[in-house]
Amino acid sequence: MVSKQAVGGRRSFLLWCLLFLLPFGSAPPRLDAQEVAAEDMVFRQRENVVYHEAHGVCLVMDIFTPKGTGNGHGIVDVISGAWHSDRGKIRDHLRAQTFPILCRKGYTVFAVRPGSITKFAAPEMLEHLQHGIRWTKSHADEFHIDPDHLGLMGASAGGHLACLAAVSPPREAAESEPFDTRVAAAAVFFPPTDFLNYGGRAIDIRGDGEMSRLLGRLAFAEAIDLRQASDEQLTQAITRISPARLVTAQAPPFLLIHGDADPVVPLQQSEAMVAALKGVGVPVELIVKKGGGHPWLTLPLEVKRMADWFDRQLLPDAPQQ
Repeated sequence: MVSKQAVGGRRSFLLWCLLFLLPFGSAPPRLDAQEVAAEDMVFRQRENVVYHEAHGVCLVMDIFTPKGTGNGHGIVDVISGAWHSDRGKIRDHLRAQTFPILCRKGYTVFAVRPGSITKFAAPEMLEHLQHGIRWTKSHADEFHIDPDHLGLMGASAGGHLACLAAVSPPREAAESEPFDTRVAAAAVFFPPTDFLNYGGRAIDIRGDGEMSRLLGRLAFAEAIDLRQASDEQLTQAITRISPARLVTAQAPPFLLIHGDADPVVPLQQSEAMVAALKGVGVPVELIVKKGGGHPWLTLPLEVKRMADWFDRQLLPDAPQQ
């Protein structure tokens, strides 16, 4: 007979594997000619624009500019699913209607790909995302956007990295990079935010299971002997990739959208982020999608709600729809 503990362990293992292997959505459907033509009327897309280089690897973004009248603002969309940022994740965000919805409202969207866990750990991905934010601001004149009122968004692993960038101490302007990494508003879907309390339990990073190994890869840029590291060293490493543990009063306003039936990232992860933000007086809103998984079929409706929220944060004087 299999014990309840063993069953629970297998279930946790499967969920953790899903967290790393499941993209923002399943394989994108094939678009027919009419749908492609409709999308072509909404935005212009520039692919694989290099914004930085790390370890000899070019880091790239796609840029979606509205064909209609722009509203003078930009959104950085963090392209990462299960901490992988291949082009398939761009298609996932397109399938969720992220770029058409935002471009119809006049936003220019900078779809930043911060690198994948096969090459980089979370602290490195954060640094890459910060370079992407700086690059976006440095090209504000070219794209006719306001560099001081930039939005930031992401989903799942991309939401985790967006949260991390929004609450981390901003990199200030410097001679080599004349723009800082601050953003004016952050909105995310179902993000992991606290690896010290994941769904009500701690993850044993020293363990032999896949969950432990994957968390170790995410937390450490260089291979280390986790069994030789002190408890304090491990706690510090996990804390620095847990945005709910890093919140300060300097964080921008936040919106989180999360399903209450998410089998991969517990709703508790968004609730922890909300509690931390409220604790220091940062404006925050949580939308709970009844029956929502990871993701859900009607996600474009919530993307529209997120776009409307960005309007209220970045375009407060514009007529609200």
